[in-house]
Amino acid sequence: MPRLASTFFLSAATFALLGMIWGIQMSATHDHSLSAAHGHLNLIGFVAMSVYGAFYALSPQMADSGLARLHFITALLAVVVIAPGIAVAISTENPMIAQIGSVLTLISMVLFIVIIFRSRRLAGT
Repeated sequence: MPRLASTFFLSAATFALLGMIWGIQMSATHDHSLSAAHGHLNLIGFVAMSVYGAFYALSPQMADSGLARLHFITALLAVVVIAPGIAVAISTENPMIAQIGSVLTLISMVLFIVIIFRSRRLAGT
C-alpha cells in the first residue's frame, strides 16, 4: 500500500478515535450543543479521509505526486480547521474559522476530483 494511502487511513482512524471520545463526553455530560462540529469531525475526518485513503490504495500510481500530497495536506487542514471552527461558531456566533474550514474542505474535494480525472486519463478511460 502506498505511504500516502496509509497516512490517510491513519489520519482517519485518529479522527474517528477523537470523534468517539468527544461523543462519549457529550453523552456523559448530556451536552449535545456541539453535535454539528462532532458530526463534521466524523464525516470529514473519518469518512472522507478513509475514502481518500481507499482511492490511493486502489490507485497507487496516483499516490506519488505533488498534487496527491497537496490533497492530503489540504484535507488534513480542512478537518483540523472545520470541526473546531464549527464549535467556535456555535459558541461565539463567529463563523469565520468554520468558513475557512469549509473552503479548505471544498478545495480538498476539488483536488480529489482532479486526481480522479487524471487517473481515468492514465487508464485510458
